[in-house]
This record gives sequence, C-alpha cells and structure tokens, in this order.
Amino acid sequence: MKQVYLMILSLFVTTGLFAGEVGSDCTFKGKKLAGKVQFVTSFPDFKVQIVDSFPDLKVKKVTSFPSDCGQWQEVNSFPDFKVQIVTSFPDFKVKYVDSFPGVP
Repeated sequence: MKQVYLMILSLFVTTGLFAGEVGSDCTFKGKKLAGKVQFVTSFPDFKVQIVDSFPDLKVKKVTSFPSDCGQWQEVNSFPDFKVQIVTSFPDFKVKYVDSFPGVP
C-alpha cells in the first residue's frame, strides 16, 4: 500500500500539476517576464493563474516602457509573449500590484 501512495505522489510531481517557479532572473522557460503581453485563449506561451497570495510573480500593468521585471504592457499585436489566464494547472501564479513588481 505504501508503494501505491509513493507512485501516486511521484505521478503528481512529475507531470507538472503544480505551478512552476519563476527564476530569480525573472525568466520562465527562458523567456523574460517583462514586456509586451497579449492575452489569448489558445496557444499561449504561458498559462497563468491570478491569485491574491503566494504568487510566483508580482505584476504591474503599465502603459509604456515595460522593461523591468514584472512590468507588463497589454498589446494586441507583436507581443513579447502570450498569456492565457486559467483557474487551475497554471505554469505560474501572478498577483497584480500597484508597486514593487517582480519576483517576491
């Protein structure tokens, strides 16, 4: 019985059902998490869940010059990366903030 529990636990861990970790250099899967973002419903670069606590990244929406970590400018064309908002099984979790964006 103990082996069954260990097998189930390892299945959850290895299939990536938990949110990933944003690197201290503000990247995820080699992409910098600052810049122009397009919100899509299919074929995203990342799946993101919006949370109120324990985020992987704090995001500040800006209208221009999104150069620092966690600064996102929403665009409809020519994005740096595409994001799909999901309620479960995200790649990482974000919290919208008014100040101090970046990796917590």
